[in-house]
Amino acid sequence: MTAPETGATPVAPGTRHPHAETPHAEPDTEALRARVLATLTTARERTTLLTSCVEDPDLTAQHSPLMSPLVWDLAHIGNQEELWLLRTVGGRDAMRPEIDGLYDAFEHPRAERPKLPLLPPAEARAYAAEVRGRALDLIGAAEFRGTRLTEAGFAFGMIAQHEQQHDETMLITHQLREGPQALTAPDPEPVAPYTGPGEVLVPGGPFTMGTSTEPWALDNERPAHPVEVAPFWLDTVPVTNGAYQEFIADGGYDTERWWTPDGWAHVRQHGLFAPQFWWREGGQWLRRRFGATEVVPADEPVLHVSWYEADAYARWAGRRLPTEAEWEKAARHDPATGRSRRYPWGDADPGPEHANLGQRHLRPAPAGSYPAGESPLGVRQLIGDVWEWTASDFLPYPGFGAFPYKEYSEVFYGPRYKVLRGGAFAVDAVACRGTFRNWDHPVRRQIFSGFRTARSENV
Repeated sequence: MTAPETGATPVAPGTRHPHAETPHAEPDTEALRARVLATLTTARERTTLLTSCVEDPDLTAQHSPLMSPLVWDLAHIGNQEELWLLRTVGGRDAMRPEIDGLYDAFEHPRAERPKLPLLPPAEARAYAAEVRGRALDLIGAAEFRGTRLTEAGFAFGMIAQHEQQHDETMLITHQLREGPQALTAPDPEPVAPYTGPGEVLVPGGPFTMGTSTEPWALDNERPAHPVEVAPFWLDTVPVTNGAYQEFIADGGYDTERWWTPDGWAHVRQHGLFAPQFWWREGGQWLRRRFGATEVVPADEPVLHVSWYEADAYARWAGRRLPTEAEWEKAARHDPATGRSRRYPWGDADPGPEHANLGQRHLRPAPAGSYPAGESPLGVRQLIGDVWEWTASDFLPYPGFGAFPYKEYSEVFYGPRYKVLRGGAFAVDAVACRGTFRNWDHPVRRQIFSGFRTARSENV
C-alpha cells in the first residue's frame, strides 16, 4: 500500500508537469567498473580504520545496548557482500552458510548479539577479506547489465552503500565507547562568522520529488513524482549550539508546552537537560567527542539531539520542523529551470568544497561553511555536517516497489519513525544524495542528528 508523502500534496493525475528531475547520464562500462572499485575500496579502508584503531576487547565488547559489538558489524559487512555479490549476482556457492543466521540483522536484536557465537576479530577480518577478494574477481568480469540487480552496477553500489552505512554505525559506537581517544582527524577549515540572512523564502509550486534516474538510488527514494509545496521560509543554516543553549537557558527542558506529550514524558522519564554528551561545568557547557573533552563550540550545528528535542526547540522559537517534501524542494529545486538537481549545487558528485562528508572530519563544520555547496536559493549545508530531522513520518512514495528485499525499507514504514535528510560528517558521498532518506525513532540521539527550522510564508 502506498501513501502520499506527509506534508505534501501530489499533483493531480493527468496534470502536465514540466518540473522533471535532471537526467543522469550512464557511464560506460570501464568508467562504471572504476567507480565500483573506488567506492568499495573507500568503504573497506574506512572499515579497516574503524576496526583497527582499538584492541580486540573493544571490538568484542558491547559499548551500548543500542549498538552491536564492532566485530559483529565487521563480519556482517562481509556476509552481506557474500550474499548479494557472490551468491546472488555471481551464482557462487555459500562460503560459510552456518553463519548466515548470526549476521541476519532481523534475526537477532542488537542487545542480544554479544551473546552469540560470533567470529572472533581475526577470523572476522579474514572472512571479510576473502569475500572481498572473490568480489574483486567478479567485478573484473562484470558487464553491469542483464538484470535489474546488475544494471548500472546497482548491486555493487548497494553493497558499497551498505558498508558505508555500517561504518557510520561503527563511528557512532566509537562515540559511545568509554576510554581514551582512538580516532583523530583534522578539524574543518575555520570560517568567518556567518552574517547572511537567517532564512530564505522557498517559493511555492510543484517540484519533482524522489528519483527514477539515479542508478544507485535505493527503493525508498523511488519513484520520482510531482509534489505541490506551499511557499515557506527555511533557516539558511542549521540550528547552532549557541542558539540551542538559549533554548536551554530559557528553561526549554522544564517547560511542558514546548513538547509533544510523548516528548515531554520521555524528557521527564530520562531526565534530559541538554543534547547527549553535554554537561555543565564551571559556568560553561562541555561535551565528550570521541573520547576527548572540549568546550561546546557555539558556531557549530547542534548535534546528538532527538526529534523530540528538535521539535521542542522549533516550537520555542515560534517555528516548526520542515516537512520532508519542503526539505527536498529546498535542496534540489532550481527555480530558474524548474528542474530537480541531484544536489543543492547541481548534478556534480560532492567534492570537499561542497560538503563535510566521508569522515574527513570528526565534527560538523561551523554554520555558514561551504558556500560552493549552497542551493540556488542560498541555503547552506543541506548536505553533510549533521542529519536533519524533518516533521515527516517515514512513508512510501506513490508507486513504491520494494527492491531487492522488503526489509530494506518496507517493514519500517509508518508513524514509528521520523525522516532525517542530508547526511552528516559521518556519511560517505556514495550514501548521500538530495533524494537519500534516513529514518529513526524520535527518541534517538546517539546518531549524528541536528536540524533546521521552517515557518509557513504568512506565519
